[in-house]
Amino acid sequence: MNSSYLIYKLFAFELDSAEYKNIYSNTFYYLFIPMNKAKIAISLDNSLLKLVDSRVDGSIMRSRSQAIEYFLKKGLQEQSVSTAVLLLKGEHQAFALKEIKGLSLIKQQINFFSNYGIKNLYIVTQHTKNINMLLDEISNAKINVEIVEKRARGNAEALSAVKDKVDNNFIVMSGDTYNNFDLLKMVKKHMESEKLATMGLMTREKPSSYGTAILDGDLIVDFQEKPKHYSTNIVNAGIYIFKPEIFELFKDISSLEKDLFPKLAKLKQLIGFFTYGEYVHVGV
Repeated sequence: MNSSYLIYKLFAFELDSAEYKNIYSNTFYYLFIPMNKAKIAISLDNSLLKLVDSRVDGSIMRSRSQAIEYFLKKGLQEQSVSTAVLLLKGEHQAFALKEIKGLSLIKQQINFFSNYGIKNLYIVTQHTKNINMLLDEISNAKINVEIVEKRARGNAEALSAVKDKVDNNFIVMSGDTYNNFDLLKMVKKHMESEKLATMGLMTREKPSSYGTAILDGDLIVDFQEKPKHYSTNIVNAGIYIFKPEIFELFKDISSLEKDLFPKLAKLKQLIGFFTYGEYVHVGV
């Protein structure tokens, strides 16, 4: 996505039909940015440049460069993912406290999300005797971490506890898994697909302990839940990206794996992404 197109996406709601027709005459100018900022040269359509100039009021927005920088930054933030959710069963809190590569699993998970720009992490779990130890582990986290207690019949019902806390694309990960891969590539794939959900995938020689996914290109079209006889080695990696509209499908759904994902597959709204990284299912 180039800068000109991104600015169009941000301003387009204010363009009328006449302005849309006038997009072929380009103007070329230098964007000077003071201090330690870089000087760049970009070309913009005349109609877009006029729209940029209309936002320059001489007080809050003092120049073209400031206006373009502001809306580019705003647009890039909208194209990123800043919220993640860990679904951690109460009985699995001991796994979250287990050491993986010198740190507890929960700290590894927090570091993973922090390294890829996540700002807010919600841990959906239940109150147990281990809850205070869990609170201690997250007390000095680099990002904002909040525990949400929710008694639920399944992980989809547990996820619904954060429905009012997310208003943009968000990541969900199983609380008893260690993942380490390039999360930004998965986010990029999700944004480009414009589907409701993206599922992290991996391959296993013996997938009978996992749910296997049937693909048509990148589109997941069917599932086999822990099959005895399997036709594919592609399995669920326990990490997903959802649009917030996903909650509109949560009626009569308690399990992500058994209820939601098959429904998304039938609707052709589920894309697969191969994580190609480290994975440990700590609960196994």
